[in-house]
Amino acid sequence: MTESQKTADPCVMVIFGATGDLTKRKLFPALYNLANDGYLPENFAIVGVGRQELETTEFRDQMIQNLKEFAGENGNEERIKWFCGRTFYTGGDFDDDKKLFKDLKELLAEVCTSMSIPENFFYYMAIPPNLFANVTAKIVKNGLGKEENGHWRRFIYEKPFGHDLESAKRLNTDLLKILKERQIYRIDHYLGKETVQNLLVFRFGNSIWEPIWNRNYIDHVQVTVAEKLGVEQRGGYYDSAGALRDMIPNHIFQLVTLTAMEPPVSFEADSVRDEQAKILQAIKSFSPEDALHNAIRGQYDSGEIDGKPVPAYRSEEKVSPASATETYTALKLSIDNWRWADVPFYVRTGKRMATRHSSIVIQFKRAPFVLFRDTPVERLTTNRIEIHIQPDEGITLHFGAKVPGPIVKMGAVDMDFNYVDHFGKQLSTGYERLLFDCMIGDATLFQRADMVEASWSIVTPILDVWSAIPPRNFPNYRSGSWGPKEADDLLAADGRIWKNTEA
Repeated sequence: MTESQKTADPCVMVIFGATGDLTKRKLFPALYNLANDGYLPENFAIVGVGRQELETTEFRDQMIQNLKEFAGENGNEERIKWFCGRTFYTGGDFDDDKKLFKDLKELLAEVCTSMSIPENFFYYMAIPPNLFANVTAKIVKNGLGKEENGHWRRFIYEKPFGHDLESAKRLNTDLLKILKERQIYRIDHYLGKETVQNLLVFRFGNSIWEPIWNRNYIDHVQVTVAEKLGVEQRGGYYDSAGALRDMIPNHIFQLVTLTAMEPPVSFEADSVRDEQAKILQAIKSFSPEDALHNAIRGQYDSGEIDGKPVPAYRSEEKVSPASATETYTALKLSIDNWRWADVPFYVRTGKRMATRHSSIVIQFKRAPFVLFRDTPVERLTTNRIEIHIQPDEGITLHFGAKVPGPIVKMGAVDMDFNYVDHFGKQLSTGYERLLFDCMIGDATLFQRADMVEASWSIVTPILDVWSAIPPRNFPNYRSGSWGPKEADDLLAADGRIWKNTEA
């Protein structure tokens, strides 16, 4: 994005799944925040598409209520009214490529004419992944996907993009038969978070870090995405997916690639994604033996969260009482390239953990003890950088300093940068930047086909082993804890421990 391009192109956003949870909780509040901050053009409209037969006035009424609930303190009547006048709806059967898509085509033509919007459309697929290819094909078949007369068509797909390597390849093949890769935006809302985006600036815009960002100085890296919530109302989906499929090929691997990638030649989308793809291709494949020893799975038992009892995973709604689905995954990754040889990347994600916390920890090697051998200092404080992604976005530098007094005594101290303290509080859903980038055609923070397939090629061998050898000890961690003992053992075998945040 250039400095001068603050406002998106005039366009229409078409949301398939417009009456769903994602739309009301995330998409509408994100668009609303963009409008409040002056990033949406005046010539902008939203067309909702859903299975429910609703009039536009009914849909607008629902949208107003949802904005009042989910836009928080950012809500105001004038902006909501502005939104209302730009929101439309049509409903029907997604499998009916005659009536629904004919109605959609007529509505889009009417909206563009009445609001003086050029025919720039982007389609958001807030629908189950098994509908992606079918709905896209119907859009194209009805003439709504063709780019002509300088107008663009873009398509955003929610995760998960595939269920394993073969399904991801099949979905990519199906879409690329009817769309160009530059039209496809595979979204991962984690990349909309400020701290994640700041990784590139932090690494490559500050000369003090890049010279030490390698195997000569870094001992290991930890990536944690911990959630206090259980599966909530998603038991049906989650029991067929699990933590590995749900989080590792998208969220976790995106964080790994941004942490480990080489400097791109520019911030152009493909330059950045080329370097991310190289990291995914350099991650060592898991043999069956590796999958048994370097991939840990867990499932939460009953326990206590915030002083309240919570049920075991197998007692959740729409979950099998004998489920072998993992709600926790930890992996030890090896990146076989010059920068990261012999530097392990430990990644973990889990539900019903001790606290909600996502972070990247860069653990540096310990300094030589020689200078301190005749002092009371028994061991040196190791340096680490902690990049906090949620809930409090910021960066902490952990290092050692002398404790005041007549003898040499060392204490651990932290230097903290917190986004709210320095830049003020900004209401965000994590989708604002990503929606805006799609409107201006910047695909930097979206996954490319080769990245998706490379990610699945890493985790599919683990899935194969886990499906062949059911877990014998599920559930194996208590709700409100930091996960199963086996995950601690994974690091302990290398003489390391997880960096846990206080609840």
